[in-house]
Amino acid sequence: MASKKFLLDNVVWILIVVFSILAGFLNPFFLSEGNLQNVLVQATTLGVLVLAVSFTLLIGEIDLSVVGNLVFSSMVGAYAMQQFGVHWTLAVLITIAAGVFVGLLNGYFVTYLRMNSLIATLAMGLFLQGAVLGATQARTMVVTDEGYSYIGSATIGNWPVMPIALFVAYLLAHVVLAYSAWGRNLYATGGNRRAANAAGINVKRARLGAFTASGFLAGLAGFLYTSYLGGVSVTVGSTTLLYAVAAPVIGGVSLFGGRGRVIGMLGGTLLITVIQTGLQLINVSAYYIQMIGGAMILLAIAVDAFRIRSEERGVV
Repeated sequence: MASKKFLLDNVVWILIVVFSILAGFLNPFFLSEGNLQNVLVQATTLGVLVLAVSFTLLIGEIDLSVVGNLVFSSMVGAYAMQQFGVHWTLAVLITIAAGVFVGLLNGYFVTYLRMNSLIATLAMGLFLQGAVLGATQARTMVVTDEGYSYIGSATIGNWPVMPIALFVAYLLAHVVLAYSAWGRNLYATGGNRRAANAAGINVKRARLGAFTASGFLAGLAGFLYTSYLGGVSVTVGSTTLLYAVAAPVIGGVSLFGGRGRVIGMLGGTLLITVIQTGLQLINVSAYYIQMIGGAMILLAIAVDAFRIRSEERGVV
């Protein structure tokens, strides 16, 4: 039983090792230092978005506005620099503040107006992306400030600086979720909302806080994305949102709330990035890459359902 539980809890890391060995066999460059750097850089923005989605999944809700929030908040920060000449450090704060504002709105809609989180945040994401498209007329906003772009382009020795932000974000998320009262409240709220309320937990505050944290992380992802690209792209990959939802579920975060580890969230992020990068290196058609992405999402849901059934039967 213990071995089965270990397998279910760490399946994402096992898959990373298996796929890496297979991809390295088909293309030796995959296991090179240069490709490892590329994987970590590519995983940074997605990884922060995965954290954003995970905070809401932990309370049994979901935030589908994270990609729209990313684009919107990055546009606000870039606009502040271009039109008002604010210093790049203030622009970073403005970018993150815009993300927090959107998160607060989502939290208010879901918590106090009792809107369905899936529909409300999906609508918010579409609204934000449409607003950015209209405001920019589909043109990329170029960011020339070297300070703002530093983290996305700087290196220490031969290694890029950007992945440091990814690991710092996950370390802080682990500390908050594992050791703070607020983090424990999120798990309790997602596990059983009525029981959490009976235990004296302010469930509404916990739910609002989860969406606010999601907005904060989406704004942070917006800054990192813009810093890396050197500008605000009005379109983000159409599969980014799906991967941001699939990655934490693959890593063990339950769609029904109350369960999930930060290490699993990181594993899900790296697995998706490793598979995407590997398929590109072995020259798999982009059409099949999208198909495989859909299969990964189905796998994530299947693994989550199997894990829940096993726990209900007392098997693991």
